[in-house]
Amino acid sequence: MEKSTKIWLVISGIILVVLGVFCIAKPGGTLITSAWLIGCFTLISGISKLIFTFRTQRFLPNSASRFLSALLQIFIGCFFLFDLLETAVAIPVVFSLWIMFEGIIIAIQSFDYKKVGFGQWWAMLILGIAGAILGIYGMINPVFSGTIISTLIGLGIIAFGIAYLMGFAGIKKFEKAFDIK
Repeated sequence: MEKSTKIWLVISGIILVVLGVFCIAKPGGTLITSAWLIGCFTLISGISKLIFTFRTQRFLPNSASRFLSALLQIFIGCFFLFDLLETAVAIPVVFSLWIMFEGIIIAIQSFDYKKVGFGQWWAMLILGIAGAILGIYGMINPVFSGTIISTLIGLGIIAFGIAYLMGFAGIKKFEKAFDIK
């Protein structure tokens, strides 16, 4: 493998570890960046859910709740994208509301799955209730929720950086196994 490829792998790993530490150390900056990313993903998810709702409303009786959920996701996505600073402050509360609302929707939908004989409907019910409870807790303590969100993002990025550095360390095994110089 070329030396420059190895160097870029190490540089990428180091940058990811530094970025992850920055995310943990600067939760405000992480939340602003997250506001933009979450806005994009939430908007796309809401549009997808809206399309799904229109295509399945004939055979899924609780499509009104899915329709409301899709509209909420589209609204949240647009809100996040148009006011990043205030959104960064509001992310813990808004995200908690969304988790609570989605938990309720999933719990309600689990009964649709029960009606058609899906054996694991009860797991959906439990997960929906758990999501609703976590959402309520997040609204009660938004500063803690924001710190947790930033820390989890940072830890994920650090994990990727470490994996890249470990990949660099393992390249010699590949070179030896495939007789690459």
